[in-house]
Amino acid sequence: MAIIVQKYGGTSVGDPDRIRNVAQRVKAQHSQGHQVVVVVSARSGVTNALIERAKLLNPLPDDREMDMLLAVGEQETIALTAIALHGIGVPAVSRTGAQAGIITDDAHTRARILDVTGGDIRQQLDDGKVVIVAGFQGISRNGQVTTLGRGGSDLSAIALAWALKADTCQIYTDVPGVFTADPRVVPDARQIDVISYDEMLELASSGSKVMQARSVEFAQKYRVLFEVRSSFTDQPGTTVKNEAPNMEQILVRGVAVDNNQAKVTLNDLPDRPGVAATLFQALGEEGVVVDMIIQNIGRGGLANLSFTVAKEDVPRAEGTVREVLAKLGGGQLMPTGDIAKVSAVGVGMRTHAGVAATFFGALAQAGVNILMITTSEIKIAVAIEPAQAAVAARAVHAAFHLGQP
Repeated sequence: MAIIVQKYGGTSVGDPDRIRNVAQRVKAQHSQGHQVVVVVSARSGVTNALIERAKLLNPLPDDREMDMLLAVGEQETIALTAIALHGIGVPAVSRTGAQAGIITDDAHTRARILDVTGGDIRQQLDDGKVVIVAGFQGISRNGQVTTLGRGGSDLSAIALAWALKADTCQIYTDVPGVFTADPRVVPDARQIDVISYDEMLELASSGSKVMQARSVEFAQKYRVLFEVRSSFTDQPGTTVKNEAPNMEQILVRGVAVDNNQAKVTLNDLPDRPGVAATLFQALGEEGVVVDMIIQNIGRGGLANLSFTVAKEDVPRAEGTVREVLAKLGGGQLMPTGDIAKVSAVGVGMRTHAGVAATFFGALAQAGVNILMITTSEIKIAVAIEPAQAAVAARAVHAAFHLGQP
């Protein structure tokens, strides 16, 4: 008898028929004697609808109240899923994130997990029940409802799998697994059977929407092996695990596109030590995650600097920048513009020469102009104009022959 944690995304529970489908999948595992914990997201579209309602009342709603509001979406789904299981003869009980013992810090709308106690989940499992847990949410040590940010249900599932020492963690979504690229952008993209934590983390951080980056980071830190698979088929998905030696034989594992990025540019900054530190410390304190950074060589005591952030962080980033510039007594915030990020990821990159030449050669041949560049041991990423994102992704995918078995 195994402990199985299953996570179902918003599309998988989008309507009553799909919730019934989830219930049948859960019943199949429960009937085999397994103990099953099911983590669910809000039904597709519900979270966005709640955000829109809030912004009709106040364009800048309070973060604490947004957490109270958005937690409703998952709580609807856990109750509906439990009711569906009752309807087919499976004993089940729903639990909120707080009841499941997901303890977080108090950073509303982007809380980080501090501990997972599991609440009474083990007792409920031992009593023969399926436990349905609301993903994406937790509770701070001072009793406030918190949410974990977009994609937080993945993190809830991984964290519960770790806390319960689950034998298997399955992330069910609307795609069969992890692909070499987004099939909607690159038609010949292929499904990947096995991928390393490092590669999955880089792909998730680079715009691949299959998994939330923080959930992969948590899984890697605590060695939680998990599988990404489709809730609409019974085909094997993609297993995410520790890196194996043969993985380094594959030069590039996949290409990711992130269209949710914006470039913030500051001109005429004072060119002296401590300016960048002051700026990025302030952004960090505001919870703004910065990705790419580029600064030119200072001339005449002044320098220009650009960095990228997620589009939703632009208002906070711009507000913070204005405050910093006022303290520095110089500098100009230029209009923020949308950009796309295209990344090539693979653990084999660190031991093979010529990767950069192939990557940039493919972009040049496709006529793609590069605005910014960043690299890591297993990733090369560029910022480009959004209109060129699809062309760039297809060019890089083809250059590394990722469409071939």
